[in-house]
Amino acid sequence: MYREILRIVKSEDKILKNESLKNHSTFKIGGEAKYIILPSSEDEIVSLIKFLKDNNEKFYVIGNGSNLLFSDEGFDGVIVKIAKNFSNVRVNGNEIYAQSGVTLARIANIALENNLTGFEFASGIPGTIGGAVKMNAGAYGGEIKDVVVSTKYLDKNGEIKERVLDEQGFSYRKSAFTDDEVILSSKIVLKEGSYDEIKSYMSELNSKRREKQPLEYPSAGSAFKRPEGYFAAKLIDDANLRGVNIGDAYVSEKHTGFIVNKGNATQKDVTDLMEYVKKVVYEKFGVKLEAEVKIVR
Repeated sequence: MYREILRIVKSEDKILKNESLKNHSTFKIGGEAKYIILPSSEDEIVSLIKFLKDNNEKFYVIGNGSNLLFSDEGFDGVIVKIAKNFSNVRVNGNEIYAQSGVTLARIANIALENNLTGFEFASGIPGTIGGAVKMNAGAYGGEIKDVVVSTKYLDKNGEIKERVLDEQGFSYRKSAFTDDEVILSSKIVLKEGSYDEIKSYMSELNSKRREKQPLEYPSAGSAFKRPEGYFAAKLIDDANLRGVNIGDAYVSEKHTGFIVNKGNATQKDVTDLMEYVKKVVYEKFGVKLEAEVKIVR
């Protein structure tokens, strides 16, 4: 398989063998992947996915690994990582065209440089635009659905297609894009604004993040989705779960919506802690929490 993949991606530097998934996850958790492939063009992505499907190889596509929890046993297959190798950006007036591996922070900075407002909310979210579109990421009153007007993707049959506006199916932490589709690029439309005001708002949001979120520890961001009519963090706090731990996985004392890795937490520590939190919250308040973090096995 190595030779065939090398023929597609054309460089040994883009093929990581028996690689620790800890290095590709903001949680810093996970065993080894048989291969991690870092494609750098649309053609490489299309050819690579086709090859893996045609040969019934187990594979999973990731971005920055910021909303994922990898298994302690690792991944006995191919991880296709669409990140900085596939991260071209083009600006045309108030439109930004971004390949799916571009980080949200970089897009926010490019918007700032071009005096474009509307993307400030995403400046501190640690993922890529591809991952953010897939789950309609949001923060501080803004969501991806507010700014992304079209997305090019590889469908399950290996054809490149595009969804525009409502076809993208955005709702709370969801979109029309399924796990067997691969996001390739998105078109973002923003409004003209004042450089100083945009910069000031970004600074304000990033100060809030540093003050309220446990950025000093590895995590996958919010552990649970917001239940309708409630805030997950408040329910967890009201259930007296602040600081509760299993192994090195802790409910953050700084922000109870986060589960953090305070050392050598395992995937089992995290999933056991999440199940415990869900159980206690349900018993106390009758509210079912749903994980926002995706487990990859």
